[in-house]
Amino acid sequence: MQMTHTIAVHMTAAIGALALGPVVLWSRRGREQRPRLHRALGYAWVTLIVMTAVSAIFIRDFRLPNLAGYTPIHLLVPATFYGLGRAFFKLAQHDIRGHRISMQVTYASACIVAGAFTLLPSRYLGQLLWGQVLGLV
Repeated sequence: MQMTHTIAVHMTAAIGALALGPVVLWSRRGREQRPRLHRALGYAWVTLIVMTAVSAIFIRDFRLPNLAGYTPIHLLVPATFYGLGRAFFKLAQHDIRGHRISMQVTYASACIVAGAFTLLPSRYLGQLLWGQVLGLV
């Protein structure tokens, strides 16, 4: 697999969401809460994670175990949309604790878990990192 426009958009949005997520989660913790910063960065993070999930639908890999080019990592796409929907539903109910938990789980699954899967040697970023950069594969 080689770098396409879709992969470039996906990777850029994913890296942005990975980096921005902790800042968004931090901005509402502690004694001094920053609701304006949290809200603005939260909207940016949601935009990035939606871009990541939507672009993932168009990235297919027929070399790995797949179903019509969709690999098991693609199961995180509906999980991401479910997590976002749940988080906003909780927010509409004024359930801040439920919103926080939903967003933390969505960040962990959509950014951390999916990110870890992309570093497997059989995936594009894994081949780039382990093979071309580190020369291990």
